[in-house]
Amino acid sequence: MNWLDAIAWDSNGLVPVIAQEQGSNDVLMFAWMNREALARTAELGQAVYWSRSRQRLWHKGEESGHIQQVHEIRIDCDNDVVLLKVTQLGHAPGIACHTGRHSCFFQLYRDGAWHTVEPVLKDPERIYK
Repeated sequence: MNWLDAIAWDSNGLVPVIAQEQGSNDVLMFAWMNREALARTAELGQAVYWSRSRQRLWHKGEESGHIQQVHEIRIDCDNDVVLLKVTQLGHAPGIACHTGRHSCFFQLYRDGAWHTVEPVLKDPERIYK
């Protein structure tokens, strides 16, 4: 059996993916992969996702330079979520979010409202020229 056949792909042929920073264990981002994206990720050792908005493969960092070096690929107990252990490259500290932040999870619910709790490390207009 092909290792990709163990994944419980959804009806669109996708699986949710969490990118977690090696070392700090910070959750950097959430994305989707299809079979080709997961196979390319394993082959390259860099994260390749499926962009639902663009309807194409998206090599993380292809525009920003913020590449994710993949150290481990794991699946959960139901085989329906992928976890990537990554090092975020391209800027120190690593920027995973298109808003120029370290993590996409920079908003915290507190006292009935969402609060931004992570700083912008680099202006997105300087990232995406």
